[in-house]
Amino acid sequence: MTHRIGRSYKQLGLPASRWDAIVIGSGLGGLTAANLLARHGERRVLVLERHYTAGGFTHTFHRPGYEWDVGVHYVGDVHRPHTLLRRAFDHLSDGELAWAELGDVYDTIVIGEDRYDFVAGRERFRARMHEYFPHERDAIDRYLTAIRETVSRSKRFFLEKALPPRLGALASPLLRWPAHRDTSRTVRDVLGDITRDPQLRGVLAGQYGDYGLPPGEASWFMHALLVAHYLGGAAYPVGGSSRIAATLLPAIERAGGAVVTSAEVEQILVENGRATGVRLAGGEEVRAPLVLSDAGVAVTANRLLAPADAARAGFARKRPVAAPSFAHVSLYVGLRRDAASLGLGRANRWVYPHHDHDRNVARYVADPEAPLPVAYLSFPSAKDPDFARRFPGRATIEVIGVAPYSWFERWADRPWKKRGADYDALKQRLADRLLAVLERECPSVAGAIDHYELSTPLSTRHFAGHPRGEIYGLAHTPARFAARELRPHTRIPGLFLTGADICTAGVGGALMAGVLTATAITRRNLMGALLGGAAPSAASRARSVGNMTTASPPAP
Repeated sequence: MTHRIGRSYKQLGLPASRWDAIVIGSGLGGLTAANLLARHGERRVLVLERHYTAGGFTHTFHRPGYEWDVGVHYVGDVHRPHTLLRRAFDHLSDGELAWAELGDVYDTIVIGEDRYDFVAGRERFRARMHEYFPHERDAIDRYLTAIRETVSRSKRFFLEKALPPRLGALASPLLRWPAHRDTSRTVRDVLGDITRDPQLRGVLAGQYGDYGLPPGEASWFMHALLVAHYLGGAAYPVGGSSRIAATLLPAIERAGGAVVTSAEVEQILVENGRATGVRLAGGEEVRAPLVLSDAGVAVTANRLLAPADAARAGFARKRPVAAPSFAHVSLYVGLRRDAASLGLGRANRWVYPHHDHDRNVARYVADPEAPLPVAYLSFPSAKDPDFARRFPGRATIEVIGVAPYSWFERWADRPWKKRGADYDALKQRLADRLLAVLERECPSVAGAIDHYELSTPLSTRHFAGHPRGEIYGLAHTPARFAARELRPHTRIPGLFLTGADICTAGVGGALMAGVLTATAITRRNLMGALLGGAAPSAASRARSVGNMTTASPPAP
């Protein structure tokens, strides 16, 4: 069935009761679960997306002459053909999704005037950190050992999530307990045990924006998984991040399914204690024996389920499983020169005023005029070797910062693009501050900026439906990883959860959540199917750029 962007369910004329499963939301978790149910469960799956384009945070948006990603800035473990994540993507996309490696340096941590490159390869990373901190060699070694051991213990933790609830409860002490020490401690706790050097602690925690909490609040478990994910290097989808959704859709449609945009779900229907379908915002009811929510736990519990059904499903509406993660602002910049001529590298830059990330964030939340606690610079046009073909003579940059939702809450009920002069003035002040960081870090962009615009937490709320504009859903605190509710099964038969909230933030976390949910539904070893992979097509092999050197020079 043809996927048609921008058409409502009613306009498409699709039947109301021919579906084996309905997925609410087309983020990577929802699309992965739908893809696997279609491939290995022979289910006709209907995916309903409230946005006008599919893909969740993997989608892109355009302005004349430009394209930006909104959530995918780099992915680890996909540029090497035999890793689990690469084989999973090859399987889900029939080998049609190609990746461009970022190169030797994937992240640069900037603290004041000091710069620290994160280089690809565990031993190369170790050696580079030894060079930066020769007096802390033993601490760096202990850190890498702790990362490896935590990742090893995590496997049983995630396995328990896919088990039926009663069996999972019985197996929980065996499967979850080995990771308890990892999930219950913060990043600050563990780094404090490893080293007394505050600058080293600041550098090692320099990717905290990838999970959205400073070290004093974030679970060590999440940090370890994230760091391990990138230690081998990183890559970017050739053709832009929208290629992820585009290559996952065909398998859903081949099995008789459909992905429909501009189709907002208003309520999950529960009858006689069982999920039976959904009601759309326009009043239409669509039926299926399975309903999967990729809308996030907060939205599912507080908006999509009636109060009694939310309680029956195991969600306490007055006592959230975890707080929402940080909200953010993102500055999208378009330039009238290409990435090569501007000297833009592929490595991301994390720019901090000081090594104490918790202090930086607390000071900024209390005083908006304080130094920006973090500015993250990403260069998608330099990362994507196909960008120059699509947009010759142009380049794009994204600059992302922290922004509490409370700063914008008073405009939440105003319509998009019509929030008034005060809102526009606040946006401009924030944009100016992020532009100042960009021009300081990349002086070559001065005079080349053709277009820029700022998204706020209200943008995230409007397009993604996240209640407080949170980019990562539930915060990755120790409490989050202690919650057994964050699993595919709910207590309502026929209702399942998927997406990053039941696993972890990021592309890998969302994809594995989809695998967990499809595994729980089919009760089949879908991980084995993913590891079997799919032989890439000849065209895909020709497009493989895992070791490709692009025209862009390395990061300075």
